[in-house]
Amino acid sequence: MAEAPRLTESASAVFAVLAEAGSATRPQLASLAGLSKPTVSSAVAELESARLAAHSGTASGGTGRSAAVYGLGPAAGAVLAVDLGPALTRVRGCALDGTLLAQAAGTRKDAADVVREALAALPADAPLRTVVVAVGDVTAREKEGARMRPATAKAGPVFDAMAVALPPGVPVHLENNVNCAALAELHEGAARGRRTFGYLRIGVGIGLGIVVGGQVLRGANGAAGELARLPYPWDDGREPRHEALEEYIGARSLLRRAAEAWRDEDGPCPSTAEQLFALAGEGRAAARGVVGRHAADVGRLAAAVTAVLDPGLIVLGGSTGADPQVLPGVRAELARLSWPTEVVSSTVGDLGTVVGAARLAVSRGVQTVTEAVGAKD
Repeated sequence: MAEAPRLTESASAVFAVLAEAGSATRPQLASLAGLSKPTVSSAVAELESARLAAHSGTASGGTGRSAAVYGLGPAAGAVLAVDLGPALTRVRGCALDGTLLAQAAGTRKDAADVVREALAALPADAPLRTVVVAVGDVTAREKEGARMRPATAKAGPVFDAMAVALPPGVPVHLENNVNCAALAELHEGAARGRRTFGYLRIGVGIGLGIVVGGQVLRGANGAAGELARLPYPWDDGREPRHEALEEYIGARSLLRRAAEAWRDEDGPCPSTAEQLFALAGEGRAAARGVVGRHAADVGRLAAAVTAVLDPGLIVLGGSTGADPQVLPGVRAELARLSWPTEVVSSTVGDLGTVVGAARLAVSRGVQTVTEAVGAKD
């Protein structure tokens, strides 16, 4: 990985706001960075010399005078975001202003090849600043100096298989996949304009992304929102089992309940959640009954989340949670069991995790450049 040049504090500040803005004139940079125009002119010259900024055009002002417009330069580099999903691997490469440069997708077992495909599509002269990998696992940091890995064996093997495709020396950061999707909802999805909310993902597994004050809450062990660990069942004479709640609400049990409820006159029993929801959408009574019960179960889980967090808003995501047919039942059960809380469906869909991971990667990539501050000021 190419080392970021050491910058003055003013050049570092200007680079950060230029990355956020995408393009700007010197007066705009001065306003955004809170610096004087002479200081910004000096900082822009420093960034241009380091190829971290480049002149990208002109803009006409209200007085008819033209002003130079600047964007990021070729040395600013790129970042990579990897979503190691349960079935698919999705990868995005972005410039430090968030511009999409490359994307690739493939099966989970082909994760290394998918990463190589995206890397090959990045500009050859753009240094790779950082990689963010979204995994369905707890991502607590290990001891200082140790390589960051998923905390349990659940995602470890596929992460190790993918990691061989990454260039040596590039910082790799792990983040929980549900947390990444919550960030996507915050910035580009159903939670835009909301600073506090819960992103409740229901699919093969279950999870909760908690956003408080615009920041993801990770917890002391990186395990905040691990709803699978809630004690279940919790009743007289019944012993809670490890991750039994996830087993009960997850898609596999949903299909098992459908099979138990299905009768010969209902036609072929659905073998996938997609088929089940499609039949429910057609008005099939058996399918509607199973989906309705699933919605009530998700509503009870949403009530538990609301009792602890009082988030004001819950965004439903995941392969079954985001289906519009679930929403009314969740709202009704939550209203019955808890205080008023808005519930909406995800609007970023399956791409939410990689979109959120890319946003994190861009933020960390900018950080690698702006933290290379010298003693020039």
